[in-house]
Amino acid sequence: MSWSEDSSSDADILAGAQLDTLAVRAGQRRTPEGEHSEAIFTTSSYVFANAAEAAARFSGEQPGNVYSRYTNPSVRTFEERIAALEGAEQAVATASGMAAILSTCLALLKSGDHIVCSQSVFGTTTVLFEKYLSKLNIRSTMVPLSDPGAWESAIRPETRLLFLETPSNPLCEIADLAAMKALAEATGTLLVVDNCFCTPALQRPFEFGADIVIHSATKYLDGQGRCLGGVALGRKELMDEVLAFVRSAGPTMSPFNAWVFTKGLETLRLRMEAHSANALALAHWLRQQAAVERVFYAGLEDHPGHELASKQQSAFGGVLAFRVRGGREEAWRTIDATRMLSLTANLGDAKTTIVHPATTTHGRLDAGQREESGITENLIRVAVGLESIDDIKADLARGLELL
Repeated sequence: MSWSEDSSSDADILAGAQLDTLAVRAGQRRTPEGEHSEAIFTTSSYVFANAAEAAARFSGEQPGNVYSRYTNPSVRTFEERIAALEGAEQAVATASGMAAILSTCLALLKSGDHIVCSQSVFGTTTVLFEKYLSKLNIRSTMVPLSDPGAWESAIRPETRLLFLETPSNPLCEIADLAAMKALAEATGTLLVVDNCFCTPALQRPFEFGADIVIHSATKYLDGQGRCLGGVALGRKELMDEVLAFVRSAGPTMSPFNAWVFTKGLETLRLRMEAHSANALALAHWLRQQAAVERVFYAGLEDHPGHELASKQQSAFGGVLAFRVRGGREEAWRTIDATRMLSLTANLGDAKTTIVHPATTTHGRLDAGQREESGITENLIRVAVGLESIDDIKADLARGLELL
């Protein structure tokens, strides 16, 4: 067995370790060079000792690297570290968050199967389900996130997945994960939770019974908006199927991106707590502004999901949304008046970002879909970064004072 395959010592040392320790140490295997930081393996292929070893690796009889489309030491380190943080048996890294969702669906579903999905998901997820998976005769039904009756009524004999985000994007609605798991068990379906907004630093869906957890690593797992990536996590029997799809179809995470995400995980909890503190302060401030009609953030005590979020999450995350008084013109005027905030659709960055969901992240939805999802023309989403909260407030005030 080569150095790259022996993980027993790491597992023994980290047995029972806390999240902060796992975020810094899990998954690393040092090479004979003795490097302290994780190495980046920028290689497309691997050399075998002899023909017999090559045959054994390709057949799966012998563990080890085969080809970087599906096995790479840098990617494996990221997979093992995020799996340790989430409490999953196995993780499969992909080229983007959407690739993680696609790989999960195509690996586990077949023609004629059915998905029940929250209507409060990222707009591109809706497009993937309704426009593209439907071409393969994989149908989906969209339901309100926090309406258990709607979920139950939408389930059919051919339903295989219940898919949701909690908190939702961008209105911060909260799903009752324990209730959703009970429904999944009663109906023989798999519960899939997009944990992008909270990360395992704030919420661990497997502890509430989720079968699969999805991340866009592009967001908080990176933390500085540098790379694209995604990951699906779950039981080995499920993830083996997802890995087999990635091996064949090729939506693979690059070694460099995996290394960036691995380093991002080292500061994950510290960043998430700081994002959450800034977002809570901003939410309270926004409620006091005359130009603001409503604020959506589960950290506010009058938010419909506050009590539930308090039970499922250790903090409330860095994303909030608010409606200004008026319509699109007023929302755009507010956004355009900011000087420091970054007008970009990404989130999870150290830099605060601001966006108009109706014409960007959810712009591919039709008017009816946006209305059902609460994506109004006067809605603004802010992913609160790590700058001074006073400077963030001052920048937003430039626009709000114009209304």
